[in-house]
Amino acid sequence: MASAIPSRFSLSLALLIPAIARAEAAASSQNLGASVVQMLLGLAAVIALLFASLWVLKRLSAPRGEAAGLLRVIAGTAVGARERVVIVEVGGTWLVLGVAPGRVNALAEIPRSTPSVPPTATQATQANNFATRLRRMVDRHHAP
Repeated sequence: MASAIPSRFSLSLALLIPAIARAEAAASSQNLGASVVQMLLGLAAVIALLFASLWVLKRLSAPRGEAAGLLRVIAGTAVGARERVVIVEVGGTWLVLGVAPGRVNALAEIPRSTPSVPPTATQATQANNFATRLRRMVDRHHAP
């Protein structure tokens, strides 16, 4: 009878091992699904926090009251890789500013006026001049 106990134990153990393995596999797949859901919820929370902080930063940095309409950029153009010339309206005066990394220089102060030539017309004229010059250069190059 002593030999019957180990055989019953080994038989029950042989039946329990596949059941335990199936239970662990089901639990691990449930844990995997819960981990993915938790990760996605965390990601959504971080993105929502990012958008909320950007909105708050925008609201805090916006000028209020009379200062909101006091300063306005009228026009600007690049004159170098990192340099620009900008026209800024302050009250009734236009300031022509040279802007470079780390500094801003006042170039001129002019009274407020309306531009005599619209920017689109100036750009079209420049494009026509460039096209004319390019055509002349190509003609010279191909001339015998």
